[in-house]
Amino acid sequence: MLKELHGKVALVTGGAGSIGAAVVRALAQAGATVVSADRMGPPHGDSAVQVESVELDVTSSDAAARVVSGVVDRHGALDILVNAAGVVSFGAAVTLAESEWDRVIDINLKGVFLCCQAAMAQMIAQRAGRIVNIGSVVGKNAGNARPWLDPGEQQRAGNVAYGVSKAGVHMLTLFLAKELAGYGITVNAVAPGPIATAMTTAFPDALRALIPAGRMGTPEDVARAVLFLSAPSNGFVTGEILDVNGGMFCD
Repeated sequence: MLKELHGKVALVTGGAGSIGAAVVRALAQAGATVVSADRMGPPHGDSAVQVESVELDVTSSDAAARVVSGVVDRHGALDILVNAAGVVSFGAAVTLAESEWDRVIDINLKGVFLCCQAAMAQMIAQRAGRIVNIGSVVGKNAGNARPWLDPGEQQRAGNVAYGVSKAGVHMLTLFLAKELAGYGITVNAVAPGPIATAMTTAFPDALRALIPAGRMGTPEDVARAVLFLSAPSNGFVTGEILDVNGGMFCD
């Protein structure tokens, strides 16, 4: 797959984060022209690839439309959209603030919808495209905390707003897969399990021990799955929620 994306144009939201930056590198190394869109600046960490960075607030439809229009104006197409922008949230549902619920849903779910919506017209006109959304295992398994065994886990690892937002991303993926299939556009999602990043340093050891593979995932594990779903040769894979969780949850 190293050369398969040569000549393709990719937009990665959340490209400055750990997972987003790994996706940016993977797509660029596969030959794509990559635009990293984030509120935080260029992709995280050192990179041997050259990418373009733009600022994007995914909760703004105007901003999403401007970024997509700019990509098309500069590069002539938009072949791949990867929605990696997102935030985490922890705490028990009983104490979750309304403002925190709104923040997480706006970024993680509304932001994905707005970026997909901004990209759709161009991909429909091209009659081709790949959209890959980043979901989560907690959008499938209702979270990893076991409050009936340890009530403290719910406060440390409970993440109802995050889980609901990612479940919404999964369902959005399925709706768009059906809506866009006739235009040659595939829409899939990757659902990572616990990934070792700066955001998961406090992940409880008791929950880490539940991963059958014996380790947390890496951003590169996720990026390889995104690369697979982005390939032009995978035109018959759509509406898939691809688990990357080390066996933590199987369906």
